[in-house]
Amino acid sequence: MKALLTNLSVFVFLLLFTSCDPRMVFEKNQRIPGGSWDAAQPAEFEVFIPDTLQPFNMYVNIRNKGSYSFSNLFLFITITSPAGEKLTDTVEFTLADSKGKWYGKGIGDLYFLRAPWKKNIRFPHTGIYQFRFTQGMRTNPLPGITDIGMRIEKVH
Repeated sequence: MKALLTNLSVFVFLLLFTSCDPRMVFEKNQRIPGGSWDAAQPAEFEVFIPDTLQPFNMYVNIRNKGSYSFSNLFLFITITSPAGEKLTDTVEFTLADSKGKWYGKGIGDLYFLRAPWKKNIRFPHTGIYQFRFTQGMRTNPLPGITDIGMRIEKVH
């Protein structure tokens, strides 16, 4: 019951936090089944980009348990454009400082971090872009990551 209330509280907080933001173009999070991320099960997102002139900031949303064994997370992120062009990026996100204090917001044993990924970028085509997030840690499956997501917002 406590876990349900914690998850519900996080959901309501995120809903209220993101629903009033006119800059937001896209935000979605995917739950990792069992809180243990298998590299063979990437998270995938489809985003419609309507404008090639508008600059955007992109973020990766990471929710981890306090028992997560690492202070970082490596991801392989593959972007497929509407024209079929693919680009794969290897990115490291730091989740905790050198003393083990988690970055981001914490509720109970869950921590949420919105980490900057790409700033002030323009997409070369309008249309649907596909984003594929695969965990790139040496441990597989990777316990302690409960959700992964992304956010795209307009630069003002």
